[in-house]
Amino acid sequence: MFALIHDMLDQFPRNNQEKNAMASTIRIMPCLDMQNGRVVKGVHFVDLKDAGDPVACARAYCENGADELALLDITATVEGRTTLLETVKRVAAVTTVPFTVGGGIVDVASAEAVLEAGADKISLSSAAYRKPELIPELIKVLGPERITVAIDVDRNPNLPSGYEVYINGGRTATGTDAVTWAKRVDGYGVPIILPTSKAGDGAQTGYDLPVIRAMNAAVSAEIVASGGAGRLEHFYDAIQAGAAILLAASMFHFGRIRISELKQYLKERGVSIK
Repeated sequence: MFALIHDMLDQFPRNNQEKNAMASTIRIMPCLDMQNGRVVKGVHFVDLKDAGDPVACARAYCENGADELALLDITATVEGRTTLLETVKRVAAVTTVPFTVGGGIVDVASAEAVLEAGADKISLSSAAYRKPELIPELIKVLGPERITVAIDVDRNPNLPSGYEVYINGGRTATGTDAVTWAKRVDGYGVPIILPTSKAGDGAQTGYDLPVIRAMNAAVSAEIVASGGAGRLEHFYDAIQAGAAILLAASMFHFGRIRISELKQYLKERGVSIK
């Protein structure tokens, strides 16, 4: 049944989507997952390993051609605390590209505190799911250009799209169809939706293309490809599926792919990049 669902998702009209994705300017976004003041990276959201100092990583990525940078305080929600603002300030001080911060943002006050610490944008996930009315509230106060909604997903063949929303850093299943939730988020006017595949996270086997394709077909927001990049080809595949922003962590943190190398690879394939 699951294979059938994926076959159906593969049949979403793709020609115009692919042309639009290829014609638009693609952005590369390294992601700093933070725990206890250090950059970490795991597989399937667990088995976290140290990946370096966040300030050093941010500086290196900006110098190497990153178009945007994300910092996610991955334990803030489960620990019931707000974002580590001192870390945000230190990273923001060396970051020369648009800077998105997520984790521990639960209301307007905590969002404003993150922006005051130096972030350009905020990312919501669990808080947005638990309290959807927070999304239009933040858009009204901060402006839509500052809002990203992240959606952690895992495969569930019993749901219409084959994907389920997870919260609490990917720990808790919600029973909600991921594409249905993405459409609701899109309806609030959110300009960027960031689905991360739990199955693909850190596995380096390729982005979960069916969920990218399905969300891209269902919403007007830009889609961020996240979770699973392992080779240069995987980034190109995500663009063809409809992603406008390419997020990666392991590949960049451990030096397997340099951003400049990735940009050259995409440029040779006719992709418009910054």
